[in-house]
This record gives sequence, structure tokens and C-alpha cells, in this order.
Amino acid sequence: MSKYELCVVLNAKIEDDERAAIIERIKGYIDRFGGTVTDVDEWGKKRLAYEIQKMREGFYYFVHFDAEPTAPVEIENRVRIMDNVLRYLCVKAEA
Repeated sequence: MSKYELCVVLNAKIEDDERAAIIERIKGYIDRFGGTVTDVDEWGKKRLAYEIQKMREGFYYFVHFDAEPTAPVEIENRVRIMDNVLRYLCVKAEA
């Protein structure tokens, strides 16, 4: 199993409970594809480098997980179509 880091930028205009539900759904996807979440790091609301969908701010989350090499592709396919996700990036973490 390899270590991965998924960065997700969420819409800043949604409520706290809705943001928590989105992160729980992402953690569920990781579990479904055989991964284990090791850490969720919330950076909070940050100003974006450029405007995305007429928004200047977003909530940043970093989800660290261990998974097989096929899992990140499946997780990205699910996150790509989620509402209120402005941007995402999954990278393999250095050991």
C-alpha cells in the first residue's frame, strides 16, 4: 500500500455541517476502494489565487490515506462530480 494525499477545495458559501458531510463522503470513498484514512487536515478558509466560479475564497482540506495504486483514480472519478468541490488534487506522498 502506498501513501497518498488528497487536497480538496470546497465552496466557502456552504454551511459547516454540509462541508463535514462532503469530507465524510470522501472518506467513505477511500474506505470503499480499500484505503484507510490516516489524517484529515483542515486549513480553513483561504483566499484563492484566482477566481473560480465567481468565488474568491474556499475551504481547504488535506486527506492523508494509505491505499493500493488503483484507488486514487477511482476516488478522483467520484470527487470530480461532487457538488461544491471547486478543485481537487491527489498525489502520492513521499515516504
